[in-house]
Amino acid sequence: MNKKPLLAIIGGSGLYNLEGIRKSHLTFPSTPFGKPSDKILIAKYKKLEILFLPRHGRTHNIPPHKINYRANIFALKKLGVTDIISVSAVGSLKKTHKPGDFILVDQFIDRTTERERTFFENNLVAHVSLANPTSSELSKLIYNSRKKNNDRIKQGGVYICIEGPQFSSYAESKLFKSWGCDVIGMTNMPEAKLAREAEMGYASIAMVTDYDCWNKSHNEVTVEQVIKVMQSNTKKAQNLLISFFEKVQKLKSWNWKNPIYSNLDNAIITNLKNVNKSNLKILEPLLKRYLSK
Repeated sequence: MNKKPLLAIIGGSGLYNLEGIRKSHLTFPSTPFGKPSDKILIAKYKKLEILFLPRHGRTHNIPPHKINYRANIFALKKLGVTDIISVSAVGSLKKTHKPGDFILVDQFIDRTTERERTFFENNLVAHVSLANPTSSELSKLIYNSRKKNNDRIKQGGVYICIEGPQFSSYAESKLFKSWGCDVIGMTNMPEAKLAREAEMGYASIAMVTDYDCWNKSHNEVTVEQVIKVMQSNTKKAQNLLISFFEKVQKLKSWNWKNPIYSNLDNAIITNLKNVNKSNLKILEPLLKRYLSK
C-alpha cells in the first residue's frame, strides 16, 4: 500500500495560517459521542491533504477538562485520518527545557480524573497496549524536519497530564518533577489513548511556555506569560509543520505495517458475535476492518 497518510493537526487555530496551505472547506461530523470541539478544516499542502481541528474551539472557549476528546478523535477517524500531530502548550519540569523549547513527547502519565477515556464499553471490551503511546516513526519524521543544529527541538520526554483548569500547586510540581517528568500539560490525555484505540498514529509536539511553579527563581505561572511565549512558539510550530509536510510529500512509501494501524487485532476481548448490532454500528468507523471479516 503506497498511499499517503491522511494527517490531522490538533492544536490552536493559529496553526491554520500556514504558508502554502490551500483551505478547502469546513466540516462538522456528527459522532455518537457528541460534537467535536469545532468545525474541522480540510486543506491541502501541495498534493498532501491535511485536516485541522482546534482543540479548544476557534475562540478558545472550551477548557481542557471539558474538551470532548472522544468526539474529536472519532470525528477524525470517520473522516479517514490515519495519523495525528498534537501541538500544545506545556510547562517545563526541568531546567534544561526552557521556554521556547519543543519536546517531542514519547511517554505519558495520566493524572486526569473526570474524562471519558475509552470507546469500548456497552458490552464490548478491548485492552490496547500503551507501553509506547506515541508513534516513534511519526515523531522521528517531525524531529528530522527541524532545521539543522536546532537544539531547541528535543526528541523524547515524559508528559504528565493534569485535570486542570488550575495550574499545579508547588507541592504537586515538586512531586511530578521527582517522578522524572519532563513537561506538564492538560490536553494530551486521554487524547493519545483514544487515538491508539482508533488505530491512529499519534505524535505530540509539546511547546514549553514556562517553568512550572517548582522553579522559584522564576515567577509563578500566569496566563499573560503563557500567551506571550505561545505567540512566539506558534510561528516556530508553523515553520516546523511546513518542513514536516514537505518531508511527507516527498516520501515514496509509508509504513502501513506499523502495528499501531492494526493494534485492535490483539486488543478486542469480546467476541463481536455476542455484541448488539446497534452497538457495533455505532463504532463502525473503528471496527470497519473487523466487521468486514
